[in-house]
Amino acid sequence: MSEEVLRVRVPKGNEVLGILERRLGGNHMLVKCLDGKERVCRVPGRLKRKLWLREGNVVLVEPWQLQGDKKGDVIWKYNPAEVEWLKKKGFLKEIEDEI
Repeated sequence: MSEEVLRVRVPKGNEVLGILERRLGGNHMLVKCLDGKERVCRVPGRLKRKLWLREGNVVLVEPWQLQGDKKGDVIWKYNPAEVEWLKKKGFLKEIEDEI
């Protein structure tokens, strides 16, 4: 029973894909982003109850205006079917071996 992927959110503007490396506690986590940077990210208050994250999840990160190379917000979590679609379309080429 495979899920059919109809619409997948792709990065727009300054958004970047990443993999959750480690939870740091207190709503913060370390995310390895596809642009080669590691960011300490948080889940914004409006999404706290909706996003449940674990190590290894593929997420969409929006870097902050200030300290954008070090900090950001997690705004989307991809399910396994969406991750496969992203791999097929070439969005996750740099980190395919880690997923």
